[in-house]
Amino acid sequence: MRKITITQDTGGVQEDGSWLDLERIASVEISSEDPNFPIEHALGKASTRGWRAAAPGPQKIRLLFDAPQTIRRIQLHFVDRVSERSQEFWLLALVGDELRDVVRQQWNFSPNGTTEELEDYKVELNGVTALELRIDPDRSHDPKQSQHVATLERLRLA
Repeated sequence: MRKITITQDTGGVQEDGSWLDLERIASVEISSEDPNFPIEHALGKASTRGWRAAAPGPQKIRLLFDAPQTIRRIQLHFVDRVSERSQEFWLLALVGDELRDVVRQQWNFSPNGTTEELEDYKVELNGVTALELRIDPDRSHDPKQSQHVATLERLRLA
């Protein structure tokens, strides 16, 4: 996997039965990463412990495709078994010169109840050159005081 760290400022089933091989067809830009939970863990084909940000606060994960892609399915899996928090994610696709909203959703995690969020979207996106996932891990607190860290168990595309 090719990685590019950026600053804060700046697999679903395909017709042939497989998820896109993101490690082979894309580079990834990330705002931060915990060395024990690298982005490859969330984007690879094998099941792992996922990705985790290195610090609290909003994060970005941007996939830059080597060639324009057709995307028909997007699956996002978030897990937090420890924190009580309200998270928001926003998924955008770059098609030509236009950055399009794909989905924006909030979710409440609770260690005594809801510890996982699995979203599976059927979409019609043609000519996608980049896909950006923005995660705000704590919508209920002041981002400057939040101690919650963004996580992503898995991101798959078909």
